[in-house]
Amino acid sequence: MGTGSVSAFLKKYTMVIALVVVFIFFSITTSGKILLPPNINNLISQNGYVFVLGTGMLLCILTGGNIDLSVGSVVCFTGGIGAIMMQRGLPWILAVIVMLAVGLLVGMFQGFWIAWVSVPPFIATLAGMYAFRGLSNVVMGGYSVGINDETFLRVFGGGADCYIPDFIGGRAASAASSVAAGAESVATATESAVTSAAAAVETTAQTAASSSLNLTCLVAGIVIIAVFVLMSIKGIVSRQKKGISSGNAAGEFIKVLIISALVLAITIKLAQYKGIPTVLIWIALILLIYGYVTSNTAIGRYFYAVGGNEKATRLSGVNTKLVYFIAYANMGLLAGFAGILAVARGGHAEPTYGMGYEMDAIASCFIGGASAYGGVGKITGVIIGASLMGVINQGMSIMGISANYQSAVKGAVLLIAVLVDVLSKKEKA
Repeated sequence: MGTGSVSAFLKKYTMVIALVVVFIFFSITTSGKILLPPNINNLISQNGYVFVLGTGMLLCILTGGNIDLSVGSVVCFTGGIGAIMMQRGLPWILAVIVMLAVGLLVGMFQGFWIAWVSVPPFIATLAGMYAFRGLSNVVMGGYSVGINDETFLRVFGGGADCYIPDFIGGRAASAASSVAAGAESVATATESAVTSAAAAVETTAQTAASSSLNLTCLVAGIVIIAVFVLMSIKGIVSRQKKGISSGNAAGEFIKVLIISALVLAITIKLAQYKGIPTVLIWIALILLIYGYVTSNTAIGRYFYAVGGNEKATRLSGVNTKLVYFIAYANMGLLAGFAGILAVARGGHAEPTYGMGYEMDAIASCFIGGASAYGGVGKITGVIIGASLMGVINQGMSIMGISANYQSAVKGAVLLIAVLVDVLSKKEKA
């Protein structure tokens, strides 16, 4: 890999490298505590809302660097409505549908003013931030609202039992127990046989105790890595057939290797704890859907086109107002879903939920490489940005650093990320 290739690789994967460096730094400064399986699990569960909101925020940013300041308040508003419905005995499925519908309606309401009345997004969503925070207090009466529906909590990741069952390991353990029981019942003829059977049962128990890995989680991680590698190879081959340069081959290989190693490491840590948390399934589903939409659909390309050159896009026949409307309606829908995850994790809703959520979502997009001018950004960037923010939060919390300093560090990281974008734009100009 030549000097130019190395430079291009470093520029392209700056934030990935930063994520790895920050993780190594906190691994050292916390004496490895951040690497403990429960902390890896908490890193995912505590930042679920950032991944979801960051995904929606990316579409708004793509349209020209626009943002939505109301999402934290909408998370609180929708979560409060759902919690009250379940507290009054209504089915959790109905509450979930209502939360999503309310989020969508809020997004459509704000999208109308932005798209067709031309109210600046900053002003329209700032008004929404104040309005829906106030309505959240009105709906909940200023008090916390508890959720007692166990099914809802398990499905959306609240509580200690919100993990995918170990189907593979569970069956193996059941089979081992059956074999051990059979051996124990058969070995009654002689004293030596009884002793041998008892030893076999004890060995089986020791093996089960030492093999505490969640096999379902391990298999799922290996399958994901295999699919990712195959898709990466397919993409490279497809670009070569079309005569499109796939960039530096060594750089592509390193990228695939790093991501695969990272996924494997996370998989092992989760397998050492309780397995796959339910919230991870929802996060993965959201990221996969929107990753496909932004990369392989016409509406996905329209978001990039509007952010790149709105006038040219409009003249080419694209309804740019509709693109703006869809971006903010979608943001409202995802805010409703984030509200579901938030109240499920907390086991209740309260008027202070969602404060600062909008800033975390915006920061995850810009740190992940989205351009402050619009037209540039990927879902993979949101994953990197959200992960980096989560690692910084958790690492500093384990070190006992106050929340004030945590905010200062996150602000500095965000500023650096935006500066990199601005400076790169000047270099190209």
